[in-house]
Amino acid sequence: MIITTTNVLENKRIKEYRGIVFGEVITGINIVKDFMAGLSDIFGGRSKSYENELVKAREEALDEMKKRAKSIGANAVIGVDFDYEVLGQNSSMMLVTVSGTAVVIE
Repeated sequence: MIITTTNVLENKRIKEYRGIVFGEVITGINIVKDFMAGLSDIFGGRSKSYENELVKAREEALDEMKKRAKSIGANAVIGVDFDYEVLGQNSSMMLVTVSGTAVVIE
């Protein structure tokens, strides 16, 4: 399945628009990751634990969106957009949402 942030596909014709599809993932950030991120804040550098969690959540959200697009007969998703939010009483949850327009292309 083709996934793109653009609204057109080069050398492809959109035959049919099937609708908007979403993928959502909410993931918790645990105390170990918070501790490791805190060390990165103190000593500088990147927080690999948070980065890895973000990559994993983004991939899961994309997979969910692809499944939903496929279930309505699409073979591509165009105009894809990612959104990120922090949730929870102590900002201990991360929400990753991906959305796009499911289409059938030739």
